[in-house]
Amino acid sequence: MPVAVPELMPALPEIFLASAAMALIMFGAFRGEDSTRTVSWLAVLALVVAAIAVPVVTQSRVTTFAGLFVTDAFAVFMKELILLGSALAIIMSMGFNEREKIARFEYPILFLFATLGMMLMVSANDLIALYLGIELQSLSLYVLAAFRRDTVRSSEAGLKYFVLGALSSGMLLYGCSMIYGFTGTTRFDVLAAMFAGVDGAEVSVGLIIGLVFLVAGLAFKVAAVPFHMWIPDVYEGAPTPVTAFFAAAPKIAAMALFIRVLIGPFGDLADQWRQIIIFISIASMILGALAAINQTNIKRLMAYSAIGHVGYALVGLAAGGEIGVRGVLIYMAIYLAMVLGTFCCILCMRVHGRMVEGIDDLAGLSKTHPMVALALAIFMFSMSGIPPLAGFFAKIYVFFAAIQAGLYTLAVIGVLSSVVAAFYYLRIVKLMYFDEPVEAFDRPIERGMGVILAGTGVFTLFFFAYPGPVLNSAAAAAAALFAG
Repeated sequence: MPVAVPELMPALPEIFLASAAMALIMFGAFRGEDSTRTVSWLAVLALVVAAIAVPVVTQSRVTTFAGLFVTDAFAVFMKELILLGSALAIIMSMGFNEREKIARFEYPILFLFATLGMMLMVSANDLIALYLGIELQSLSLYVLAAFRRDTVRSSEAGLKYFVLGALSSGMLLYGCSMIYGFTGTTRFDVLAAMFAGVDGAEVSVGLIIGLVFLVAGLAFKVAAVPFHMWIPDVYEGAPTPVTAFFAAAPKIAAMALFIRVLIGPFGDLADQWRQIIIFISIASMILGALAAINQTNIKRLMAYSAIGHVGYALVGLAAGGEIGVRGVLIYMAIYLAMVLGTFCCILCMRVHGRMVEGIDDLAGLSKTHPMVALALAIFMFSMSGIPPLAGFFAKIYVFFAAIQAGLYTLAVIGVLSSVVAAFYYLRIVKLMYFDEPVEAFDRPIERGMGVILAGTGVFTLFFFAYPGPVLNSAAAAAAALFAG
């Protein structure tokens, strides 16, 4: 019996990225440690080429590899955000790694493999493909978290992430096995056809249990409460550019997978999973708002902030429908700019060549580094949702989706938690502009960091002036997901 040859063109960006990563391993192995900066820039180039290829090879919805892999406008939107976040994170890492004497050529290659796993997650059309993408991403991230081998905190971060990640993978696999056991398939499109028009009361309890375990495994990947316990320690212990990467690209990939799984195969069972999403959304928003108030380390503060932002994004997923998904996509695009810009500012926190992470170290920054202070103030105001900055519109779209879906209580809790969270964002602004300066941070800022800081700052500040590209792309991506 002849074997069908899979169509490779839809997966061309992933194939290219895998090939580039393996080629760079050989290049770095032969050139030695002196090749680190060259390998880093070649990795950035590979990500740029992949970003150009993604929309070129995707003109419509296509499945390949026996239905395991799907590409559509939704995948294009999320992959572009992931590739952008990964490329910027590598650029942000170069100077830091050289100063901290941890510059090794394997570092950017791990970014490429992690990014490849994220892209496979976004295009997963089967529970098996979903798991393979998650594990390829996770194995690379475990190593990156512990990359600074000579410090206890980094090793601890990598170990905690690995142990808890293994636990979440076990939960996810158990959920997948339950779903397969009660349906006889792992294919998303087959599951969607099976549940089309099915009343929730007709669904077996075993399938619902499997779905709960699957959602729990995915909630760990986005660090939603109550599966958030790893994120503060990992954010604090990992090298700062790695933390920036964790806060950006993997969050987007995990949220894309969350949407792909729940809206696609289980879209008709929304009444069964919506209450779970509402619970973890509310819990994440409340914990993110309250737990960060007493933090003194800015990386731990950003960890709890990330939990809160995941809660806001899940408001749109709980709302469901095209409007809800569009709100999540807009939120993640804006969040990418805000979080990368904030971590650029954190990477500027150096005194005599030594990184400092205390929030109090920002006192008087407006007098010693006025441009960095201005940029950080823009990001803090935006994260707190103050108009007319981009963060305000991000929250407006997800809260509007919740109101459209009749989830008024969820929207009200979101607004209230956003008000509470504004305290610790505005506290940073107060420290920078109204407190007396402490020891000045080192100058100058690296050119690459300055460009990223300026770009993300301008996007965040002037998003309201030209939101069309992001809004239209998000709307097309959401429409494509439901059309499939």
